[in-house]
Amino acid sequence: AVPWTERQQRMLQAMGLRVWSPAAEPAEDVPPSAAVAEPEPPVAHAPQVELATPPPATARRPPERATALAAAPPAAAEPVAAMPDDERSRHIATLAWPELRGAVAACRACALCETRRQTVFGVGHTQAHWLIVGEAPGEQEDRQGEPFVGAAGQLLDAMLRALGLSRADDEMLPPERRVYIANTLKCRPPNNRNPTPEEMQLCEPFLRRQIELLQPRMVLAMGRFAIQSLLRSNEPVGRLRGRVHRFQGVPLVVTYHPAYLLRSLTEKARAWDDLCLAAQAADEAFAP
Repeated sequence: AVPWTERQQRMLQAMGLRVWSPAAEPAEDVPPSAAVAEPEPPVAHAPQVELATPPPATARRPPERATALAAAPPAAAEPVAAMPDDERSRHIATLAWPELRGAVAACRACALCETRRQTVFGVGHTQAHWLIVGEAPGEQEDRQGEPFVGAAGQLLDAMLRALGLSRADDEMLPPERRVYIANTLKCRPPNNRNPTPEEMQLCEPFLRRQIELLQPRMVLAMGRFAIQSLLRSNEPVGRLRGRVHRFQGVPLVVTYHPAYLLRSLTEKARAWDDLCLAAQAADEAFAP
């Protein structure tokens, strides 16, 4: 087994991970290997790690900047839903952050507007170097209006802490430690069903504009619908992870969605490999 570097050891401690090695425990305590969901060619992995489910977190107080933007009246948004698709996309591509948030809140381009409680625009510093793209809001996200909350959000925050990153809109953090989080869809599909191609197409201009405004230097795509939107690929996550892709010239790493990791414990070690790969790619991207 390849030994952990000093940096990886610090990341493991921050993430609540325990490294397993044959020398550390008796052989009879080794759990049998679980079958993965789909066959993949063998790849080199770091030593097996155990990712503890983080304890319930107290409710986050929305950052002042996000609160101020959320308070912007939807009346300021253009009626983009009534425009033809091409004109609508061109209009969205001209919006600044406050107008874009208002346009998302007022959007009625598809039937999801009839069942949502509220839209889920995004969270984090608008000058972050890291961008995390998820899939569609779930029930908790629909209630709170913020991506990645609940158990999946707690797991994601633990993953970010392990890399020394934060979603907080904190001016004291350097840009390379800031994370902006956005979803592919801004409204929750009923009963957490998969989004339809039409819903993804209609919502995509909002995500594209967020990316244009943010100008990230590192992208982490979590889940197959985020991958489909950014990489235009229908390949399974397991076949795309393990290497650095490019999105408009920016390094992009693929990994599993935290909600999937909560159900598939055997994939957590692979997700840790993905985080290490993303950290390495980010160091190269952020180098002067």
